[in-house]
Amino acid sequence: MAAGAAEAAAAVVEVGSAGQFEELLRLRAKSLLVVHFWAPWAPQCAQMNGVMAELAKEHPQASFVKLEAEAVPEVSEKYEISSVPTFLFFKNSQKIDRLDGAHAPELTKKVQRHASSGSFSPSGREHPKEDLSLRLKKLTHAAPCMLFMKGTPQEPRCGFSKQMVEILNKHNIQFSSFDIFSDEEVRQGLKTYSNWPTYPQLYVSGELIGGLDIIKELEASKELDTICPKAPKLEERLKVLTNKASVMLFMKGNKQEAKCGFSRQILEILNSTGIEYETFDILEDEEVRQGLKAYSNWPTYPQLYVKGELVGGLDIVKELKENGELLPILKGEN
Repeated sequence: MAAGAAEAAAAVVEVGSAGQFEELLRLRAKSLLVVHFWAPWAPQCAQMNGVMAELAKEHPQASFVKLEAEAVPEVSEKYEISSVPTFLFFKNSQKIDRLDGAHAPELTKKVQRHASSGSFSPSGREHPKEDLSLRLKKLTHAAPCMLFMKGTPQEPRCGFSKQMVEILNKHNIQFSSFDIFSDEEVRQGLKTYSNWPTYPQLYVSGELIGGLDIIKELEASKELDTICPKAPKLEERLKVLTNKASVMLFMKGNKQEAKCGFSRQILEILNSTGIEYETFDILEDEEVRQGLKAYSNWPTYPQLYVKGELVGGLDIVKELKENGELLPILKGEN
């Protein structure tokens, strides 16, 4: 084994008992302690052990520990470890953060953030309790319908969250979501804030509706559709978008930065007219990008609309400019 690899391996400590773990928490209280709950049968754990070894080399002031989750069940149960790999972050013998799953970039980001934030006492947490309540209030009000879940709607990371997303999508309910795995403070704080101990949790207008069982009940009683806001159908959404401003340009990129040559050229033409207009970046919304082609019966981008009516693409706009017809059309005179 090369010297560098030996140093890296030595930098990650293996813990084999609850007593050893408690002792380590006490001894390393002054620095950041990162604990990887792993299992030898999980290939993603082996991969993340390699990531830990690299992080240990980069952050010598932090301590990195491996703990076989099934071999030390009392510690795993105490910290609600239900899957591997899971990472817990400790400072001053207090748990300050958590990461579930094999997410190397997120692990790196969290280690960098906590290692650079210095030592602090449990009473001097980064977010005082009042600040957390305010933050949770803002989060629960962030959208008319907010789902706090494990993972994302595209990639739920527990069966209950997956079922919740399926029910909401089946009923065409418009919702935003928050991944509680991405923020341990929110994950723990929201349980107290809402007096609801489990996830997922669904909020409407900042008020807790409940978890999966409640949503299933509301679905069965046909009340769900009256409580949660419906997502507009695509055609209605496109009608609203094309009428959002008197002159609307659907393009790749935006006014500040066109992301294709055709979009850049049409921006230059519009800017030369002095007419106010708004843009929509079709690269940021695949539903709009594909749907608008059918809605307008126009297969390419950019697309220019005046008062909700399609004018055309770059070639049409160029022609209109050369004929002197573009300005009257943009002003709505034609």
